Amino acid sequence: MPAGDSRCFWSDAQRVNEKCFAFAAARAFGTLERMPAIAKPKVRCWWCGDDPLMTKYHDEEWGVPVHDDRMLFEFLTLEGAQAGLSWSIVLRKRQSYKVAFADFDVERVARFTPKKLEKLLLDPGIVRNRLKLESAVKNARAFMRVQHEFGSFAAYQWRFVDGVPLQGGVRSRSDIQARTAVSDTLSKDLKQRGFGFVGSTIMYAHMQAVGMVNDHWDECFRYPKLAGKMTKKRVKRAP
Repeated sequence: MPAGDSRCFWSDAQRVNEKCFAFAAARAFGTLERMPAIAKPKVRCWWCGDDPLMTKYHDEEWGVPVHDDRMLFEFLTLEGAQAGLSWSIVLRKRQSYKVAFADFDVERVARFTPKKLEKLLLDPGIVRNRLKLESAVKNARAFMRVQHEFGSFAAYQWRFVDGVPLQGGVRSRSDIQARTAVSDTLSKDLKQRGFGFVGSTIMYAHMQAVGMVNDHWDECFRYPKLAGKMTKKRVKRAP
């Protein structure tokens, strides 16, 4: 309320009085139970803040189990691009990445030539880092080898948690982990298979994104929706 604006104060006071009168009248005439309930605000994980894009991502995607190989390749590529940056920056470039990386068609990305990479380095819509772009193409080829060996990348990746999402049970910010023994193992295996930008911290963020671990705050409205029955406890912290 602007200083000295008595009209704002009077208007607010009038609205309060009207609500009190309505409540008293409803109680007196026995209609209180029919009054509409006041909706409680949704409690979310603190990291999404009040950014509409981050909030939408939090509410609709983060922590939802992903078993589609195209989406897994998308998240693997975006998580690699995020290295050293904030997720909000990459999220804002996501649509440009979809265009630049052929809607994350792994077979098409695997065929990207050095000439194509030079063209991508001129695209302001993506993170123009040569090492990250070269790694994305190398990862596409390694991704296809994994598909050939296991039938799908999802089958390979989800075996690290026995096909069942881990439950974080995060109660405070201090409970958030940067890496775990599982992400260490996954990272090591990916590196041995020729993947790049797949360090343990990156892979734990990837696990959170694709629902291999439910790290929603336990008071977040999304936590119980993703907790389900087919879950298991979190593994121990990485040393």
